[in-house]
Amino acid sequence: MSKQPRITLIHATPIAMEPIRLAFADAWPDADVVNLLEDSLSPDRAKSADITEALAARIAALAHYGKQIGSDAVLFTCSAFGRAIEAAAATLDIPVLKPNEAMFEAAIRKGGRTAMLYTFPPAREGMEAEFREEAARIDPAAIIESVLVEGAIDAVRAGDAETHNRLVAEAAARLGGFDSIALAHFSTARAVPAVRAVTDIPVLSSPGAAIDKLKRLLGAA
Repeated sequence: MSKQPRITLIHATPIAMEPIRLAFADAWPDADVVNLLEDSLSPDRAKSADITEALAARIAALAHYGKQIGSDAVLFTCSAFGRAIEAAAATLDIPVLKPNEAMFEAAIRKGGRTAMLYTFPPAREGMEAEFREEAARIDPAAIIESVLVEGAIDAVRAGDAETHNRLVAEAAARLGGFDSIALAHFSTARAVPAVRAVTDIPVLSSPGAAIDKLKRLLGAA
């Protein structure tokens, strides 16, 4: 591309914004990044046992808006809307990425057993399904084990990133026998240094992996 591609980031919660901002600043500072925050999505998703048709329609509308403003790709940063993001992607002619698909690809290629540390319970089922879909394509024998880090998301929502990072690191320190640790949400990526300090298991996060995949897809790698 002769110009730097425009990437629209669609956020369902403010706590996802800083980790991806920092990741772009480090890995792709020249990208034309647009941020769309729709912060009623996360609480509305938490009230529902599944992704409703209304929620799916909202996700699709946001993806289409990204296309309308001239984006070359759209990246969602909330991990609780995977199926709706897939449906939206099928209706557009630009890449529309789920938050964790690139991270799961990397985890599966590292070996057969991944531990996923997650902090937002409504996201678990969909993310495990996404992992299994990627595993079916790359390595059907790969498995994922999910560990809830209780209290972490409440801490970061209250502005206490230090407690969030400590809780995630404490959970990681108890893990053994895994080929990789996947930090489930964009908001959890802020804990990467703390987690790497307590474990020798490779630690993966969504923002960096997503940017690497976008660069490949858009010919900027």
